[in-house]
Amino acid sequence: WQAALENLDVTSRVQTAIEMREVAEPYIRRRAVRHLENGHVVIFGAGTGNPYFTTDTAAALRAAEVAAEVFLKATKVDGVYSCDPVKHPDKARRYERLSYRQVTDDGLQVMDETAVTLCKENNIPVIVFNAMQPGNILRAAMGEEVGTVVTHADGALPAAAPLIRITQPVGTSSGEISDE
Repeated sequence: WQAALENLDVTSRVQTAIEMREVAEPYIRRRAVRHLENGHVVIFGAGTGNPYFTTDTAAALRAAEVAAEVFLKATKVDGVYSCDPVKHPDKARRYERLSYRQVTDDGLQVMDETAVTLCKENNIPVIVFNAMQPGNILRAAMGEEVGTVVTHADGALPAAAPLIRITQPVGTSSGEISDE
C-alpha cells in the first residue's frame, strides 16, 4: 500500500506493533500523530502484538488512539448486508447506513463487537467498502459515498433492494492501487 500511495505522490509511513525495522517504523502513538499532523498517511500493520485482538479491533484501537475522523473497513464486498451475499444472493440486502446499535442488535457481521464498541465509544464512523473495486480506496479516502456507513444515527436506512456486486480481485499486475 505504501508504494501505491507514494506513486500517487502521497507521503506515507508504515508503523507496526511488532518490530520489523526493515519494512516499518515501530508503532509509537505520538509519532503517528505527528506524521498525521504533517499531512502524511499512516498505515498501521501487524495488529497490536497482543493475543486475542482481531485485526479489526487493532485497527479500531489505533483509530481511537490517533483520534481518527473515520475508520475505513476495506473488504471483499461493497458494504454491509442483511446476510452473507455469497451464501444467500437471493435474499441478501445491502444497507446504505446503519447505527452501531443496529449492527450489534441484528448481529450483522461488519466486524467484531469489540471493534464496533471502540468506534462507537470514540464517535468514529465506520465505512465498509469493497477494496477490490478499482478506485474505491481513493474514493473512500476522499469522502465520496462508497459502501455502507455505520454511525450513531439510530434512524438507519432500511436495507436496499438486492444489489450484489461481488467482484474478483482486480488491480494492476504489481498489486498497486489503480484509480481507473
